[in-house]
Order: sequence, then C-alpha cells, then structure tokens
Amino acid sequence: MKQLVIISGKGGTGKTTITAAIASMAENAIIADCDVDAPNLHLVLEPEIIETSDFYGMDIAHIDTEKCTGCNVCIENCNFDAIHTDHSINSCKCEGCGVCEYVCPENAIKMINNPSGSVFDSMTRYGPMVHAELMIGEEASGKLVTAVKEHAVSLANEKEAELIICDGPPGTGCPVIAAITGADLALIVTEPSLSGIHDLERIIQVTDHFRIPAIVCINKYNINEGNTKQIESSCEENGIMVAGKLPYDTVPNKAMIGKKTIIEYEDNEFSEKLRNIWRTVRSELCEGQ
Repeated sequence: MKQLVIISGKGGTGKTTITAAIASMAENAIIADCDVDAPNLHLVLEPEIIETSDFYGMDIAHIDTEKCTGCNVCIENCNFDAIHTDHSINSCKCEGCGVCEYVCPENAIKMINNPSGSVFDSMTRYGPMVHAELMIGEEASGKLVTAVKEHAVSLANEKEAELIICDGPPGTGCPVIAAITGADLALIVTEPSLSGIHDLERIIQVTDHFRIPAIVCINKYNINEGNTKQIESSCEENGIMVAGKLPYDTVPNKAMIGKKTIIEYEDNEFSEKLRNIWRTVRSELCEGQ
C-alpha cells in the first residue's frame, strides 16, 4: 500500500481540486481529507457518513467544587487566565498545561478529556473516504490529522486498498508534518505568484527534512510565465521533477459548482493534462516500490 499526499505550502493553489480529480482516476484507493482546519473535499465528493468517532484533543482542567476551598492558588498560577474568580474553568482559554492540577493543595483539579471534534468514515462514488471536523476554537489539528490518517490506514488494510490519497493542509506547520508522515510521495501544487514561489521553497524544505520524495505541479502557469520558468529552474536545480503544468481555466470552477471533479465534468485539454499528471504520479509511486 502506497501513500500519496497532495500539499501546497500556499493555500488557494488548487490542491484540493487536483486531489479530487486524482481520486476520480485512481483505483482501489482510500481518500483522506487531512486539511482538517478547512476541509472542502467533501463539497465535491459528497461522502455519505457511515461511522462517526469522537476526537479528543487537549485535556482541560476540571475543578471538583466539593474539594475546592477557594484558596485561589490555581488562579494565581494560571498563565492563561482560564480560571474565573468563582473557580469555574473557561474552556476556551484553558491550554491544558496542567499547572493548576499540579499546584492545587486540595487535589481538587483534574485534567479531563475534552471532545474537540469528530472523525468520519464515509463512502463516496470513488470509494471510501476518511475526513474530520474540528469544533470551533479547538486546537490540536495536527493530532486530528494523525487520527484521520490512522483511520485511513486501518481502512486501507481492511479493504486491501493499494493507495491512500491524502489532501494535505496548506502551510508548513504541525498539521502538514502529520499529513506527510509515512507518505511515499508528495505532490506539491504551486502557482507562479510571489507568495506561491516563497511557500514552495518552504514546503520543499519540509519534505526534504523528513525525506519525503516530492514532485511539483504548477497550476495556472500562464498567469506569469516568467515566474513559472523560475519555478522550473529552481526545481531542476534541486532535482525535483515538474510533473506537469496546468493553465488558468474556468473549468475547475464550473466543475466545482456542479459538484463534479474536473475529470467527471468533461473531456477537454485541461482534463487531459490532469490525466498526464496522474500517469506521472502513478509512475513515481511505482518506481518507489
């Protein structure tokens, strides 16, 4: 079983659109939406939820009012102002550090599991999909990405799937690191804007650091062909393959409005370019065996 992760560094490059298209071309694959802070793969693939699991992020403090003597030691030691003067906990401010539990002379404070979101095992028209929802204001999204991937691997083993396709989050932080962990190949979707070039350099540093093989897709390459050449030169210097270039087109938007992948929407030059990119990705995955 192989793991392909599609990431971007910069948000808004078309990563999820390309992920959906790849999901519609791949066979015997599990789809995982690891962009848990802003998931939108479900808008196109319309998964039917089969099973829901609770996700627990950070523990938060709980005060036993029968044991609490109101000494205020917890309030004085809380760096996040998460304990009210009536000794109730502001769950939005509690960072789960456990200092209050440590300093409480009455052992009246315990850290307890805090439901932070849900993980969904679902079915789409292109096969099983794992996705998630993080509650408003909750953190620990990297931990939730790990939970999504664990569900995906378990499902892949159960279904004897040959591939896991992960729609990774943008950026270079913990959620991205969680998404690329264990991946056999990272497809980095970029665009020829200054921020796209900047964030491409950063995400390549991340994949290099974790020794994840990476290839690049340049989306909307014709909006600035000078910058596109700069990206191609940089990739060549760093020994990174450019798997393909996609022009700016209204097809992705039209397909998305119709809740279809680009491949489903219609056969045209754009969809053929995507098919070529998928052939390259598949070849790279096979070479890594």
